[in-house]
This record gives sequence, structure tokens and C-alpha cells, in this order.
Amino acid sequence: MAAPETVSAPAVVVANKGLLTFAIMLATIMQVLDTTIANVALPHMRSSLSASQDEINWVLTSYIVAAAIATPLTGWLADRLGRRVLILGAVAGFTISSGLCGLAQSLPEMVMFRVFQGICGAVMVPLAQSTLLDINPREKFGQAMAIFGAGIMVGPIIGPTLGGWLTETFNWRAVFLVNLPVGIAALTALALFMPKSKINLRRFDFFGFSMLAISIACMQLLLDRGQVVDWFDAVEIWIYLGVSISGLWVFIVHCLTAEDPFIDLAMFKDRNFATGLIFIFVVGITTFSGLALLPPLLQSLMGYPVIETGMVMAPRGVGTFVSMILVGRLMGKFDPRIMVIAGLVISAWSLYMMTGFNLEMDQTLIMTSGALQGLGLGMVFVPLSTLAFVTIKPQFRVDATSFFSLVRNVGSGVGISMVTAVLAQMLAVNHAELGERVDLSSPAMQQAIGAVGGNNSIMAMLDGLVQQQAAMIAYLDDFKLMMLVTLVSIPIVFFLKSGGKADKPDPTHAMAE
Repeated sequence: MAAPETVSAPAVVVANKGLLTFAIMLATIMQVLDTTIANVALPHMRSSLSASQDEINWVLTSYIVAAAIATPLTGWLADRLGRRVLILGAVAGFTISSGLCGLAQSLPEMVMFRVFQGICGAVMVPLAQSTLLDINPREKFGQAMAIFGAGIMVGPIIGPTLGGWLTETFNWRAVFLVNLPVGIAALTALALFMPKSKINLRRFDFFGFSMLAISIACMQLLLDRGQVVDWFDAVEIWIYLGVSISGLWVFIVHCLTAEDPFIDLAMFKDRNFATGLIFIFVVGITTFSGLALLPPLLQSLMGYPVIETGMVMAPRGVGTFVSMILVGRLMGKFDPRIMVIAGLVISAWSLYMMTGFNLEMDQTLIMTSGALQGLGLGMVFVPLSTLAFVTIKPQFRVDATSFFSLVRNVGSGVGISMVTAVLAQMLAVNHAELGERVDLSSPAMQQAIGAVGGNNSIMAMLDGLVQQQAAMIAYLDDFKLMMLVTLVSIPIVFFLKSGGKADKPDPTHAMAE
């Protein structure tokens, strides 16, 4: 008879791990969905709230900036208030602010409620990840991160589809009001199953936090406003860049010299965690930039309605969900680094397939490449999240997960800004090159001019066709760029260690409900 498998003790012991996991993930999915679900409703909000195109973007910007600033606060707040009080307050605040967003009558009201929503939502994902790590033994980290990753990665993928359906079936307010029943259910479940934790009256390093918050806020504003003001041709962007770099530099120097800094930089000495941050930055770039490119490609160039766009993109979410569940079960049997490399190769392959898109294709290639990309991302995220935290000390987990979440979000911002900038630049370049190849003096062109009744008519038709083809080529250029970014990141895998010995549970954190 085989000896039973030795399983280390978790850092935190709870009576109802399954129900607590369900409660945590319900809250997490609600929060993650909100990062993309409102995007498709912006045109409808714009008319309802009497806002201009630039002004309505603050509905997204206010949420992103508020969440980015609040995310690093998670560790200090968890110590000061306790995880139970913090997550219950965050879920309650997020639910209330969602309802207020759905009832907003003006743009200032909407922006104010979105700021509150972003602050509350910022702490939910790091708390969820750190709690799942604490209530599971090290040997089960892979399965725990598979469950966590399914919500984190699938949420943004299905968000636009759900948002589009809710907007078309009801109205834009339903995008926010749908959070009310979900939030109430998550709050009730967490109140029943979330255990209490020890409170640590840690001093608040206001100066350190201020420098970090200023740096993050300016970086987010740079990424969000860059395309609007033509990037570094605007003084505004240079100011954001300078203040962001200066704030980060002062923050690092302060943390290295202060007696009780806002963040203990010792956690970055963990090689797996530091390498994991680089990787999750790349994952953020490739995941969310693809999500930003496909809807306008399908709707503007190929004429897909919103609902059909969501259906065509659905296999991406299915692939991610399936791969995360499978990888969670395979984590103990294979070196996680092998799965990360396999996932990156599959993701790069799917992006290569996307470089073959054309305006005459059917849905098969779109859905196949999407499913493969989802499969690859799932194979990367689960083992990466496991390796990043497998060797880090338990006392660093909340701060570490908050920075992990922050870097992923910054990566997504960089990715979206990067592909948007490349798209605009290549659209202009491709339009100029294609336009030069049009010969109006050719016999065929002269015959076409006569058939449509004049030079102005044919020029308008030609410009439309050239613009369409130039845009398609620009999208393909973006897909090639993302493929290269994915391939270049593969060598970083070899800086990861496969794992370490299980940490002994911290008796001050061990508890039972």
C-alpha cells in the first residue's frame, strides 16, 4: 500500500475552505469584470450624461487611477484593520458605489462614484490572492492559483460581451446595477466564512506612500492621455513622465533609508517574486492589448455587431478557463517552468495566426486563434503565479500580491497604449504607401472614373478602400509586435527557480473559524 502523500500545513487554517474560496472568487470576478464591462457602454453614457468624447473617457481613467493608487495600500490596511474587516468593507463599498454609478445623473457624479469604486475594488484582488495562498498548503498552490487565475483572466475577456448584451438589452446603467445582487451575495458569504486575523498596528509611512502614489498616478495619466495629446509632442506628457520617474526614485531611496518604510523592499530580494513581476508585466501587455484590438477590428472593419463580436471572442475565455483547470492539476507532476515556456510558445503561435487575418475571412481563424491564445495564457498565468509566491515569506504575501496586481495592471496600460500608438502610426504610414500605388492614369482607372460619373466620386471610393486596407495592415503589424514581445520574454523563464521547501506556518497567522 502506497504511503500517503505528505502535505505541509497551510499558514491559515479555516473550517470551510471550499465555501470561503467560493465567496472570495465571487467578489473577485465582480471586481475584475468591472475593468472592461463598462467600455462598450461609453457611447451610450456620453449622450446620457451630456459629455464630450474626451470627457467621457474620465469614466475609465478615474477608476484606473484610483485603483492604481489604492492597490499598494492593501498591505498596510490589512495589518491595521484585519483582512476580514477590510475585505467586507471593500465589497460593501464596491457594491454601493456600483449602485451609485448606475444612478448617476451627471459626469461629475459618475467620476466621483467611479473613484470610490476603484479605491474599494483595488484591495479585493490582492486580498483574494493572498488569502487563497494562506489557506492552502504549498503543495496546493497550483490548484489555488488556477481557481484565482480563472477569475482574473476570464473576467476581462467576457466583460465586453456581457457589457454589450446588458447595454443592448436594457441600457448602460445595467452594466453597473448588475453588481448589486452579486455584491450582496459575496458580502453575505464572506461575512459567514472569512476568518478574523491578527491586527498589526503598523505605522503609516505617509511620505513613502505619497511618493509612490504620485509616481503611479502620473504613469497612469501618461498612458491614458498619451494618445489623446499625441504623446511626447505634448508638454503634458513630459511632465507626467518626469514626475513619475522622480516620485519612484524618491520612494525607493526613502524605503532603503527609512526606519519603518511603507514597503519592505526585502521582499524584492526573492528571485522568483522579482522575476514573476517582470513576467506578469509581459502577460498584462499581451493579454489586454489583444482585448483592446479585437473589438474595433471586428466591429469597425468587418462589420460585426456587438453581440456577435462577443460570441466570436468567447473561445478565448473558454481556452483560458480550461487550461487553468488542467494546469492546476498538472502542477505537481511537471516542472512549472516547462508549462510557462509551453504557454508562451502557444501564445506566440496564436499571435502568428492572427497575422494572417484578412477582411474576407470567416470566423474560423478568429475563434481558433483566440482559443489557442486563451490556452497559452492559462498555461502561463497559473504556474507563474505559483512560482512567484512559492518561496516568499508569509508576512510579505499581502504586500507582494498587491504589487503583483499593480504591475499586471500597469502592464495592461502599457500594452493598450503601445498597440494604440502603433496602430495610429502604421495606419498613417500604410495609407500613404498604398495611396502612392494608385495610378489614376491607367486605362482601367479611367474607365472606372467614367462609369461612376467623375473623378471626385472615384477618389472618395478609393480613399475609403485604401483606408480600410491600411487599417487592416496596421492591425497585423500590432499582432506581429505582440508576438515578438511574447517570444522575447521566454528566456526570462530560466531565472525562475522551480520551488523550495514549504514554509512553516506562522503561528500568529494560524486560525480557525
